[in-house]
Amino acid sequence: MADIFHYLQINAPAGKIFEYISTPAGLDQWWTKKSSGIPLTGQEFEFHFSPEYNWTAIVSRSLPDTEFEFILKTADEDWTGTRVGFRLIAGNGITDIQFYHTGWKDNNQHFRISNYCWAMYLRILKRRIEHGESVAYDDRLNV
Repeated sequence: MADIFHYLQINAPAGKIFEYISTPAGLDQWWTKKSSGIPLTGQEFEFHFSPEYNWTAIVSRSLPDTEFEFILKTADEDWTGTRVGFRLIAGNGITDIQFYHTGWKDNNQHFRISNYCWAMYLRILKRRIEHGESVAYDDRLNV
């Protein structure tokens, strides 16, 4: 098995970050083209990226301002069954984010590409929250 881990700090309270990582309105600002779902444990989320990429996930952990995780139910074969999560540790207006995408079956090319893409998306999340920058969906991996 292979796992992806990223660590970053965002100059914002955990509550603000939690909204960006756990709500459709937030996710659509930095990751998805369009999403839907309720950020409660056991609820289903839908992630739309393009006509070929319409994925679903089940929220497996949702602790407001602290932790959010989902398990991919319908996705690319390599992503199906993996866990994507965020742990938030708040302090003095700065929040440490421990990001993970675990349960990959193999350290293959798709794993390595996804690892890179997560780093890019997390940078967009940070810039959005800290500076209000907005990046069009089609340009997100080119900034």
